[in-house]
Amino acid sequence: MYAAGCPSRQILDRIGDRWSVLVVGTLAERTLRHGAIAARIGGITPKMLTQTLRGLERDGLVSRTAYAEIPPRVEYALTDLGRSLLGLAHALDDWAETHIEAVDAARAEYDARTGSRV
Repeated sequence: MYAAGCPSRQILDRIGDRWSVLVVGTLAERTLRHGAIAARIGGITPKMLTQTLRGLERDGLVSRTAYAEIPPRVEYALTDLGRSLLGLAHALDDWAETHIEAVDAARAEYDARTGSRV
């Protein structure tokens, strides 16, 4: 079921990585340029954002539109397939907000018990 070559695992790896769900959520309401996406997602490097956008584009979740202008302009938007992930992204966000206190308590208990932080 979760073998490395399993097609569903490949998709789970994409949508479950550190940045993809944040990019999908950021593009939920409108089309944005690279810099605007980066500004809304704190801590992502330009290189990582580019890699994430390329992966999402390759998987058909994000569209990239380049305009032949000076200076060049490139915009990113969710495709219909990408929009189909919004329910999942919102559910993950809701879960995180609902359970953050329990997670923080579990982390503090673990750190106190083991004397380490992961």
